[in-house]
Amino acid sequence: MSKYRGSIALGVILFILMFLVPFLSMGGKGRNEESTGQSASSGKKAAVQSSADSFKILDKQSGEVLTVGGKDFVCGAVAAEMSPNAEQEALKAQAVASYTYYGRLREKARKSADSSLKGADFEADTKNWQLYVTEDGMREKWGDNFDAYRKKIASAADAVYGQTLTCGGELIDATYYAISSGNTESSEDIWGGVRSYLVPVASPGDVFAGGYKTSASFSQDEFSSRILKVSPSSSFSGEASSWVGKIERTKSGSVKSIAIGGQDVAGSLVRSALGLRSSDFTVDFKDGAFLFTVKGYGHGVGMSQAGAQYMAKQGAGYKEILSWYYPTAELTAA
Repeated sequence: MSKYRGSIALGVILFILMFLVPFLSMGGKGRNEESTGQSASSGKKAAVQSSADSFKILDKQSGEVLTVGGKDFVCGAVAAEMSPNAEQEALKAQAVASYTYYGRLREKARKSADSSLKGADFEADTKNWQLYVTEDGMREKWGDNFDAYRKKIASAADAVYGQTLTCGGELIDATYYAISSGNTESSEDIWGGVRSYLVPVASPGDVFAGGYKTSASFSQDEFSSRILKVSPSSSFSGEASSWVGKIERTKSGSVKSIAIGGQDVAGSLVRSALGLRSSDFTVDFKDGAFLFTVKGYGHGVGMSQAGAQYMAKQGAGYKEILSWYYPTAELTAA
């Protein structure tokens, strides 16, 4: 038994005692390093492969299409997603997940081009660190820490560069997000469509993450006006305390639908309308306002970044982290 699996058992017991809810079953199997001292001929081959592996990114701010080498893209994608102070094995897991996810989008875009992308594989907002950030952006934000932070992220990217997650010989939809509610969600429950590697697994370490639980309060007028934007048929007559009714949840706890103003509204729409951090929420009407208590941050499908960090701190390597969050996926070298 690995060090992490021993620790995770204790984490699960603690989590159960704290919240009195059972976890779904855990498990799953299957998630290049560059060699040094290459000969001149092998070095040439590596250079050719590196230049061929590039991503075309439409920058939403400038409208310019950036062509970025594969390794530089991975560094920029990891920097945009995780703190450089994260554990190295968590950064490696994020590097593989990012390279896989956007590699899949690249494949799709080059098979069936989207004219709105202007020949790019996908779009990003580099100024706001959404999806990818340039080296100049890192330097501006990190200041005196740039060299150390960039070196740490580059080291993680170098160690796993070219490795991808596959299932049935194809790149998987390696989705990820900040913090789970304690269990990850299935793709079927959140988006529809069954994927064997996007199924619920326990992620008990997330409860210790900063920002795991948040709250938001809305006046009656604000609540009704926001909900009407996503559910125009909802009626807000009568006592406000009766506006919210039955809630249907996924097995992992996210709200699938909630009755508001006599209409069933998707939990994802409520989350969007109210700006909640996740769809795993409860709602109470108190002192004339609607109070939402929210667990987790993000859609909840795939790898929890907080969970990956927790696992790494318990001694798990990136392969174990990836196999935990993407069961049935295999780690494949380029």
